[in-house]
Formats: sequence, C-alpha cells, structure tokens
Amino acid sequence: MAAVLLTSVLLIAACGLVYELVAGALASYLLGDSVTQFSTVIGTYLCAMGVGSWLSRHVGRGLVARFVTVELLVALVGGCSSALLFLAFAYTGAFRLVLYTLVAVIGVLVGLEIPLLMRILRDRFTFKDVVANVLTFDYLGALGASILFPLLLVPHLGLVRSALLFGLVNAAVALWSTILFRRQLGAPRLLVGAGVIVLGLLAAGMAGANRITNLTEENLYADDVILAKSSRYQRIVLTAWKNDLRLFLNGHLQFSSRDEYRYHEALVHPGLAAVPGARRVLILGGGDGLAAREVLRYPAVESVTLVDLDPVMTQLFATHPVLTPLNGGALTSPKLHVVNADAFVWLETPGDPYDFVIVDFPDPSSYNLGKLYTTAFYRLAAKHLSRSGLMVVQSTSPLFAPRSFWCIARTIAEAGLRTYPYHVYVPSFGEWGFVLAGQRRYEPPAALPPGLRYLTPATLNELFDFPSDMRPVPVEPNRLNNQVLVRYYDQEWSEINR
Repeated sequence: MAAVLLTSVLLIAACGLVYELVAGALASYLLGDSVTQFSTVIGTYLCAMGVGSWLSRHVGRGLVARFVTVELLVALVGGCSSALLFLAFAYTGAFRLVLYTLVAVIGVLVGLEIPLLMRILRDRFTFKDVVANVLTFDYLGALGASILFPLLLVPHLGLVRSALLFGLVNAAVALWSTILFRRQLGAPRLLVGAGVIVLGLLAAGMAGANRITNLTEENLYADDVILAKSSRYQRIVLTAWKNDLRLFLNGHLQFSSRDEYRYHEALVHPGLAAVPGARRVLILGGGDGLAAREVLRYPAVESVTLVDLDPVMTQLFATHPVLTPLNGGALTSPKLHVVNADAFVWLETPGDPYDFVIVDFPDPSSYNLGKLYTTAFYRLAAKHLSRSGLMVVQSTSPLFAPRSFWCIARTIAEAGLRTYPYHVYVPSFGEWGFVLAGQRRYEPPAALPPGLRYLTPATLNELFDFPSDMRPVPVEPNRLNNQVLVRYYDQEWSEINR
C-alpha cells in the first residue's frame, strides 16, 4: 500500500511539471523569447499552486472523493492543454489569455493535490514520515519529468501527445485511488464512471492527436503542410503550393524555394569569392544544406564542416526526396562533414583555421539564439578564422529591424574584426542584411563562379550601398550577460506585426 501511494505522489509530480513544461515550450515556440515565456509561465504556475494549497484548507469532509475529483480535473484540463493552446493560437486572437488561464487553473488543481493526499496519508504514517516521503517522491517525479520531456517526449510524441499521455496517467491515478480507498468512499461508482469517461476522452485525443495538430497547422500556414516534425530543439514544418516549398522553424519562415537562391548566393559568394584558393570552409547553422550547395561550386574547396545543433534537420535535408534536389545533395557530398552540436560549445575546441566561415543561424528571437550573436561567440569564431580569411553572418533586415542589424554589425566589430555590412532584396523576406568580417581589408571579387541565378560582379558592388532609410543607427553591442539584441529584435518585429 505505501509503495503504491508514494508511486502516486511521484506520478502526480511528473504530470504537473510536464503540463508546465508543455505550456512554456509551446509559448516559446509560438511567441519567441523563451526566457520571458518560461519565466512568466513558471511564475503563474507556482503562484496558482500556492492558491490551490491555501484553498485545500477549506476542504473538510470527503477527502478521498475530493482528491479523486481533483485528479480527474487535472487529467482533463492538463491533458487537453496543449491541443487547446494550439487551437487558440490558430483560431483566436486571445492566445495569451488562454495560456495563462490554463496555467492558472492547472496550477490551482495541482496545488490542491499534495495537501489533500498528505491529509489522507496522515492516518497511515507519522507526520514527519508523511512530509519526508511525500516531498521526496514529489521532487523525484519532477526530476524524472524534466529529463524525459526534452529527451523522449517532445522528439517522439510531440507537445499534444505528451500532455494527453500524462493526462491519462493522472486519470489512472484517480481510478486506482478509488480502489485503494474504496472503504472511505461510500458510493465510488460515480467517480469510477467519471474516470472511465475521462480516460476515454483522453485516449480518443491520443488517437486523433495528428488530426488536431494538422488542423491547427493548416490554419497557421497559408499553403498545404506536407511535412511536420518535432525534434528536441524545434518544430519543423514544410509547406508547398505549386512549385513553392517553404520551410518554417517554430513558425518562422526560413526560406521559400522560389527565391532562396538570392539569399544563399548573397550569403556565400561576396565573401568566399574574395578569398582566392579557399580550401577549408566552416558553416555554423545552415542545416538545410543550401549554403553548402553554394560553397561546393568552388572546385578549390577541399573540405566543408557543417555544425548544426539538430540532427533531425540535417538528416531530413540529406535524405528526403523532396528536399535533396533543393540543396543538390550537398549534405551527402564526400567533401562535407556534418557535426550535430551546439556551435558555441563546438567553437571552444581548438582546431585548424578555416579560410571562410558562414554563420547562418535563425534570427535572434530568443535568448537561446541570441547567445550566438554575442561578442563572446564572435571572438570564438574569429579564433577559427585564418588571417586572410573572411566570415559572413546573416543579420536580419536592415530595413524592418535596423537596430537589430546594426547591433550585430557593432557586436562583430566589438569582437575585434573589421566589418563590411551589405544587403540584398529577397521577395519572401524583403530587404535582408549580412555582415562580412575579417582581419584584413575586404575587396569585392572581380569574378564569381558560373551558374549563379542572381549575383553578378555589377550587382555585387550595389549590395554594399545603403540608402538613407537603412543607414547606421545608435545601438549597444550584444553581450552574453545582457543580450540587448533580443530586446531590439522583439521590439522591432512586434511593431511590424501589429
């Protein structure tokens, strides 16, 4: 009996934390700025738990019946929380209201659980044993959930199914509690019936989870969703309309196949063509292989190292029959070596210098991405650059986000490199910016590799001319301890999207 009760405590704690992590992860996916989303979700959840614990004092009679009822409510609300949040984002303008309402309701219910269970157990154990055992297994359950969530739940089940699965666990705890405490329940049939109904609803949700996700994403994306996959790090969605393929990571457009060549030619060739006889190239990010495709146009390049955090991304673009034609099979080239690692950590390992370094990360929409745009990061990258080599950094839009763009340029300069900002028009994105950097003076190349669809020596020179509405603005450099760039980015793009 004691082991079963303490197992219940462990499972209850795991369920509560999973619902909290689901809400925080989903908010960061859809709203960006993961630090703000997780901080506010956790704060709301803990406050609501305190309210629930306080409310438990007003529960006098029928503790077991109340406990089972609370468990079933947690199972239903928590289990459906992810699906409800996806639907709210897709079909309403009240996502934040729904988010914090759900977090608050789940927090209150979870706050009720443990005090009620402790009062139920006080007749079976001494008070000190109740407190010690319950809190020990509560913390162990939280630890287990925090490990399972990023390693197994999100990559293999996704956010919708993860919440539903743990809703089933909560419902199962409720049902076996009606068996364990049947002598304290006068007429358990009503609770058992309610438990069976909740289990059935959640099981149906599990069976239809893909339909829920597809319904949501069909409304979120203008074109047909042909592939949707969750990894440990991001939600990968590919859409198609006629001959236009579009890649979205966590809801943010990464490229359109109709005009990605403009972006990637501008990213690679102004710098790489200006490094005569470049043999070794490093790509940080760029897991779609499109930058690598452009690099491999240079016969003199002997080796390309591509460092991308997400193995799901690189595997997808190395093997998917719809995607490999886009990158020309670059990710399976014998010249290319893929490393799935955090670029920041990977750069801390010394190695032979590279002639050209491409930094092609998603925009700094969160602090996790913002660290890859800091002075600390660029100093590490500079250590891997040969004295005659060059580095290029994708740097968001100098037209729509001028403070963000010029912050990146200033940050690179603060890291001790000469900077050469430029921009290109990409129809899917508008004006887009890059920054070339190195220890030496940059001279635009007189020639480019054959077969380019956009760049010519004449258009290349125009890229470095900034009109008045994209000229430098006063900004601070982006440092690891303050990440001002993330705030610039959030403010500027929020104004555009209003």
